[in-house]
Formats: sequence, structure tokens, C-alpha cells
Amino acid sequence: MESIALYGPWLLGIAIVFGVYMTWGIGANDVANAMGTSVGSGAISVRQAIVIAAIFEFAGAIIAGGNVTKTIRKGIIDPASIVDTPEILVFGMLAALLSAAIWLMVASLKGWPVSTTHSIVGALVGFAVAGIGVDAVNWGKIGQIAASWVVSPALGGLIAFVLMVSIRNKILNTEQPFENAKRYAPYYVFLLGFIVSLVTLFKGLKHLHLELSMMESFLFAFMIGGVIAAIGWMLIRRIEVDTEADKAFHFASVEKVFTPMMIFAACAMAFAHGSNDVANGIGPLAAVVSIVNSGGEVMQKAELPVWILLLGGAGIVVGLATMGYKVMRTIGNDITELTPTRAYAATLAAAITVVLASRTGLPVSTTHIAVGAVIGVGFARGIGAIDLRMVGNIVISWVITLPVAGILAALFFFTLKGMFSV
Repeated sequence: MESIALYGPWLLGIAIVFGVYMTWGIGANDVANAMGTSVGSGAISVRQAIVIAAIFEFAGAIIAGGNVTKTIRKGIIDPASIVDTPEILVFGMLAALLSAAIWLMVASLKGWPVSTTHSIVGALVGFAVAGIGVDAVNWGKIGQIAASWVVSPALGGLIAFVLMVSIRNKILNTEQPFENAKRYAPYYVFLLGFIVSLVTLFKGLKHLHLELSMMESFLFAFMIGGVIAAIGWMLIRRIEVDTEADKAFHFASVEKVFTPMMIFAACAMAFAHGSNDVANGIGPLAAVVSIVNSGGEVMQKAELPVWILLLGGAGIVVGLATMGYKVMRTIGNDITELTPTRAYAATLAAAITVVLASRTGLPVSTTHIAVGAVIGVGFARGIGAIDLRMVGNIVISWVITLPVAGILAALFFFTLKGMFSV
């Protein structure tokens, strides 16, 4: 308690720096989940991806980032045993932020699409075991999260596979693929707008003090989906058949129809990603701010200041703009060959999976979901369409993330404890 009274402003400043560093890592690594498929398919450029992601990652963090943040902050560690020594929790949260941020920076430099959720959860567990004890970890919650690491990529892959088969049956394998692409495209765009809007209305507006009934949420989501579908239809109807391009590639004109649709899909994925993964950076930051501002009280509930959400969104945007291209290349090009139709199926499936998971408050990994969705799209063309060696390398990077983050967090915890203990 004396440490917090004496070093409170310093601890707040360090927490803000580490929180921004962590969200920078989230943007640098997880941009692949939001934009990798769009850029890999050639639908948009890297610069366009950065602009789109900057707007919608930020919007997702601000509008729908609140619920998952609570799960990260309170669900992993039981702080009951350190109520009388809140500085232990402060040191631990700082250590978790720094260790996860460093690992994300290393992985981003290498182009490894590791999980930011893995990183922060592993760091929190490492601190808890080292600083409090094994019993302080909510192992039941860890088990649920571990299960989601298996279920979420499988679900993302399954949804992507179904969407790809649907596009193939409704459009690609018909006698008039171009005409059918223009006919069915607005429905796919509507599905995107409706799902993302509905789950956001269900889950994401409580911290903005906006409460809607289920019927009102369905109505608003239907209207938003309709507006987005109408905009998509206006863009798509202007596209003409490119006979020259079709000679080289039979579905070239169809892919042109899906190119503007990829913009909608990229926006949705960025929004979904911002709503879910901002929690990984600002959850521990919110815990530190709450404890220091209360004079050392470890409260079960803490109001989430808007400035923390703004900080998280800004950090993500800067990270993806400065370092995101390396991981984006891995998911967009190296797992399977992507075209706009395949990329749309993968991105839509990933967006649906992420936002549905965010609705439950469970901190799933967008990396796992995005990779699963891309694999699902590739699997629709056969196992030979997937680079299994690349998939294996990605899985190995996932496996080592938890222990590396945990060990680093334990080391940083003891370092901070030694520096600031009275």
C-alpha cells in the first residue's frame, strides 16, 4: 500500500507506456487477421488496408471493446489473496503488459502470426504463479480459453468452408457466373452487415449507457445490413464483364465483383478485431489505473474510462501502420492462394466468428480464427491447396507463446517488485 502512495504517479505513467506498447504489438501482429486476406487477394493495397483498419479498428475498440476487457481483467486471476497488498497486482499487471508486448514485437519482426490473447493470458498466469501462488489462477477459466483456442479456428474454418461452397454452388459453378455474382453479392454483403451489427448491439453498447431490447437490436441490425447491402449493390452494378481478362482466367470478371465486397469484409473484420483484442492491452492497464486512483483498493468492478479505450485504439492503429505488413504477408500469401472470392469467404467467416465470440466475453484468439478461416477456404479446393509446412510453423509459434510470455512476466514481476517496494 505504501508503494502505491509513494510511487502512484510513476506507476500510472509506466502503465500507460506499457499499455501503448502492448496495443502497438497487437496492431503490428494482428493486422494480418483484419487485413491479410484483403491484401493477399489483391483486392486492396497495403496503404488502403491501413486506412480502412485505422478507422474500423478504432471504432471497434471504442464502441464494442468494453465487455471483453472485464473478462481479461477479472477472469484470469483471483486477487482475493492480495487485497492487503495491492502493489503486487500492480507490479504483475505491468509485468504482463511488458512481457506480452516484447514477445509480440519479436514475433512481428519475424513475421510470425502469434496470438495476442495467448501472449497476455500466458503473461498473467506467469505473474500469478510467481507472485501470488498457483491457487490464484482461475484454472477453470484457463481451461475455457484453451478450449476456445481449438474451437475458434475450427469454427472459423467451418464457416469459411460453408461460405466458399455456397459461393461455388451459387456463382462459380453455374452457366452464368458473372450474372449470378452480381445477383447474389448483395445478399452476402447484407449477411456481413447484419451479423456484425446485431452482435455489436447485443454486447457492445452497455458501457456507452445505451440499452436496446432484443427486438430493437434485430430491427436496427436489419436496417444497417440493408443499408450496407444497398451501398454494395450500387457499387457492384457498375461492374462490367472484362472479356479479355476472362480469356486468361475464366472467373476474372466474377473476381472483379467481389473486389468491392472485400472492402466491406475488411471493414467488418477490422471492427470485430478492434472490439475483441483491444482488451488484451487495456485490461491490465485499466486494473492498474483503478488500483492507483483508489489509493490501493482492489475493487471487483471498476469504471472503464473512455480515455483508456481511446489509447488502446490509437496504439493498435500505429502498430498496424508501422509493422503490420510482415505478418499480413504470412496470412495473406503463404498459407493458400487467395482470390477475392476466397478472401471474402475467409474474412466474412473470421469476422462472424470473432464478433460472436466477443458477444460471450470470452477472449478468443483472432489469429487462430483468421488462420482457421484461410485454411477452411483452402480446404474447399482440396488439401493440396494448403501449404501444410507453413501451417505447421504457425502452430509451433502458437505453442511457444504461452511459456515464453509467462517466463518473461515472472522475471519482470520480480524486477518491478525490487524497484518499487518500500
